[in-house]
Amino acid sequence: MPASNIPSASKTTRSPKRLPRRATSVLATGAALALALTGCTKLDTTSPSTVRKDGANAKAADQGKMGTVDCRKAKCVALTFDAGPSENTPRLLEILKEKQVHATFFTLGKNHIEKYPELVKRMDAEGHEVASHTWSHKILTKIDEKEARRELERPNKAIEKLIGKKPTLMRPPQGRTDDDVNKLSKELGLAEVLWTVTAKDYTTNDSKLIQKRVLDQTERDGIILLHDIYKGTVPAVPGVIDGLKKRGYVFVTVPQLLAPGKAEPGKVYR
Repeated sequence: MPASNIPSASKTTRSPKRLPRRATSVLATGAALALALTGCTKLDTTSPSTVRKDGANAKAADQGKMGTVDCRKAKCVALTFDAGPSENTPRLLEILKEKQVHATFFTLGKNHIEKYPELVKRMDAEGHEVASHTWSHKILTKIDEKEARRELERPNKAIEKLIGKKPTLMRPPQGRTDDDVNKLSKELGLAEVLWTVTAKDYTTNDSKLIQKRVLDQTERDGIILLHDIYKGTVPAVPGVIDGLKKRGYVFVTVPQLLAPGKAEPGKVYR
């Protein structure tokens, strides 16, 4: 089941009439899309440039959070990885260190954070942003509030235990969100981050194709979605980084992309 298979990165879809929420596992791709396409609603998202503009009057102390890159001037992009860590992540971290690139990892709890806790610690220690992709990848818009809360609280607690701080960013599975998810995210201190670039690396192990898809789609302020759980993805990363650097892009974490503004809990960014 692809971790991020939605019809459009700019929209989320759900039935026009709210169905009773019920606990369910991740739906099969065909069934999920058939249900999703029965209705369509515009998703209210905020762009990185808007966040930066809103934060332009931030205090000097807050502006220090930008680090060495000011994305108001530099041509920034954010490299993000979903659904790990996995056995592929150590090699990915080595590549990122070699290329001097910091990324944002939207980590899964079950079978990932709990299986590879040392990799989560390493991500943080090496300057990457550790974020949440829920505990077990259940579609938040298709489960009841109690279960959705567990899906978000469990990785928060697990990540805090490992690195000493709770995540502030969350990527909803398949990018599916709604007002109820927004409200719960706000309560738990989480901003939702979608994407503007997807290589659909869950459809292929062809690293060259993954690389080409990213290079073809990326523009300034791009949020690139990849998965460190798929065989072809990590080998594509050096070419992605080198190709975009040649075009003048600078790689930053999602918080750096938004600085001097910052993501607000309960809002959705892309």
